[in-house]
Amino acid sequence: MRLLETPMSVAVTDLMRSRIQNNAMRFSSGTLDGLMINGGGYQGKTETACLTAADFEDDWRELFERYQSHYVDAMPGTRDLIAPIAYCQTPVKATPIGLCEAILDFYGAPYGKNLRGMIRNVRESIKAHATTVLMIDDITRLKMHREDDQDTLDLIRGLMDLDVTLVLIGVNIPRSGLLREGWHDPRTKQWVYAPLKKGKSYNPDASTQTERRFDLVNLDPFDYSSDVGIAAYVDHLVGIENQIRLFNAGPGTLSEGEMPEYLYRRTHGIVGLLRRLVEDGLVKAMESGLEDLTTDLLDEIPINLGNMPGKENQRDAEAGEIPHIDTAPRSKVGKKPKKGRNTVYDDRGTPEAVEA
Repeated sequence: MRLLETPMSVAVTDLMRSRIQNNAMRFSSGTLDGLMINGGGYQGKTETACLTAADFEDDWRELFERYQSHYVDAMPGTRDLIAPIAYCQTPVKATPIGLCEAILDFYGAPYGKNLRGMIRNVRESIKAHATTVLMIDDITRLKMHREDDQDTLDLIRGLMDLDVTLVLIGVNIPRSGLLREGWHDPRTKQWVYAPLKKGKSYNPDASTQTERRFDLVNLDPFDYSSDVGIAAYVDHLVGIENQIRLFNAGPGTLSEGEMPEYLYRRTHGIVGLLRRLVEDGLVKAMESGLEDLTTDLLDEIPINLGNMPGKENQRDAEAGEIPHIDTAPRSKVGKKPKKGRNTVYDDRGTPEAVEA
């Protein structure tokens, strides 16, 4: 099922597109403003950010092809010479070396013999591939009580002087400790903070960077407490049911009757959980021959928030990537078993005589 836009994702897309486009067109000197995308687990932060970045990259490549087509095309068997968007994930146990390896893996570049060489290769790769946006996912895996994590954050800040827009994606960023020494400017609606003074930074530029600015934008789940929120949620369900190809499912399968409230109770309005529940329901509906989605069928489907198979899909529960919500189906209250009849005074007949 394709990812559908929501009012929350549109707000994130508009701000992100405006930020990276303005920074890409900026020719004056100075550190570029960054962006933090905050939200709970399974709310589509990564998908929304990647789709927005991919849309910008298409326009950016088209602009380059008009004037520098020889720079855009890659040689057969090699990586693209130009990579406007770079994406990587923060390692679960973050270290400056681990982050450098994650970035260099994207470019297919050599690691280097030591940390200094790795940092140099990262900076050279970003410049050589004309990267304008560096997206770092799961940023809240950084734990600020660990020295390695502080050094990793200093390394990230040090990359901002490369004319690259940093887009950091994470869960509950304001309470993660990343902005512990910062403050929110109500006038500009931006987070302003200085680098951590604790720990020893391997990045020589980090100590000279005294202030960084990020816009913090939230990607929230659907709100079911207002008429506007309910209407947006139902519209989203209509968009999902339009993709359903079951023989017995028609208009209103997900958006009418008790189904909207049922789906909201099971998923708490979280887009990722809603899509997973519906997709699993579609498979079960086809396998069972029902060819329809009903509450009874969906009750048989648990929503497992544990880690997915494969190391690349592991989620860090400590970083808030697995939401703490109750997604169990509604328990059906059965009839109480009848109390057994007392048989103490039953007449079981005259016992047989025993021969002497």
